[in-house]
Amino acid sequence: MKKLYIKLSIVLLLISTSIFAQQTPGASQSESILIIGVTAHIGNGTLIQNAAIGFNNGVLTFVGKQNEADRNSFDKVINAEGHHVYPGFIVANSTSGLVEISSVRATVDMDEVGQMLPHIRSLIAYNAESKITESLRPNGILMGQISPRGGVISGTSSIVQFDAWNWQDAAIKIDEGIHANWPTAIRNGKPWAGEKSGPTQDKAYAKSVDKVRQFLIEAKAYLTGNQSPRNLTLEATKGLFNGEKHFYIHVNGDKEIVDAVNFCNELGIPKLVIVNGREAHLVADVLVKNNVPVIIDRAHSLPSNSDEDIHFPYKRANILTKAGVVVAIGIQGQMERMNSRNLPFYAGTYAAYGLGKEEALKLITSNTAKILGIDNIVGTLEVGKHATLFISVGDALDMRTNILTKAYIQGRELSLETHQTKLWKRYMSKYDNQN
Repeated sequence: MKKLYIKLSIVLLLISTSIFAQQTPGASQSESILIIGVTAHIGNGTLIQNAAIGFNNGVLTFVGKQNEADRNSFDKVINAEGHHVYPGFIVANSTSGLVEISSVRATVDMDEVGQMLPHIRSLIAYNAESKITESLRPNGILMGQISPRGGVISGTSSIVQFDAWNWQDAAIKIDEGIHANWPTAIRNGKPWAGEKSGPTQDKAYAKSVDKVRQFLIEAKAYLTGNQSPRNLTLEATKGLFNGEKHFYIHVNGDKEIVDAVNFCNELGIPKLVIVNGREAHLVADVLVKNNVPVIIDRAHSLPSNSDEDIHFPYKRANILTKAGVVVAIGIQGQMERMNSRNLPFYAGTYAAYGLGKEEALKLITSNTAKILGIDNIVGTLEVGKHATLFISVGDALDMRTNILTKAYIQGRELSLETHQTKLWKRYMSKYDNQN
């Protein structure tokens, strides 16, 4: 009976693997490719009509007008007349690959027990074969910042590309930043506990901030000392002080944002990034003065404050951009893994509310790359950068025309097949046969 159980288990495992395994990653580029007749969205606000995009060995070698390209110098020419080419979209502040099924604890690996965890690395928990991550690629989302959650200091994030065998293959930039959740200065009162209803000052705010300050002061002292005995937790903060790592502070209120900026200036932390920042527009001058970018929430949400315009969440990116703040789109929030696939459509919403298409595109390409510190290799279609791009039938920020025909990561053509596309084909075939 035991042997039969083992055999059945093996069979079920093989069946489940064949059904649910992700597509095999694309093979390394073996021939140079030139795409012609397209509208090229460079990702920095520039648009080239009737363009040609060439790449070889995973690197862009030509970006310009079609009539300026030497077709004979390329092994393969793809005529995509009337279509559009975009740099691969980058999703910031994402937990894709860290959670597969929220209700199954064994598949949830986005946070750890404890409060001060700068040494926790989200990258080693990243599942390159996630079915959710696979579903992002058909919408042009080819890279992401994989970020931890929970605690006061959550851990470190890394940048990955979404076509890999494992996390080692996926990594583009390892341990590039540390994430922290800033305390809240204002909270809602609890009438049932004898407090006034409505917003009230949190008396524990200053104490909570001081705990973070003391932790980082201790870390700084450790790093300037003999570092014995070795403390991995404190050692992990080194990059914050020498500028090798970004400090991503998740914070919303205007007072808290200003406090976070002053906090980093006080401790000598040069690379601060505000994440979420729902009231960042109220202190945009402080952010610009201190060269602090913002990874804002996705557009499809309700206003944070009762006195805000109902459409304000759609206008936030435009307001901050006009004020001079560098802005990208983050994905944190309810059902964030599933909603990651809507990243280009959040950018499209911001475009519709004042930002414009090419500026909105920057929120998920060049701006994101700049904030994450990878703009030297991705984020725009420029000679010398990675050939991470895709061809779309139409406007990639519009869900009606975001239809990918081909996609490449570092020159490797990847599969756009997913569990969803398989189901679509299956049932389309069923109904077609009935007609």
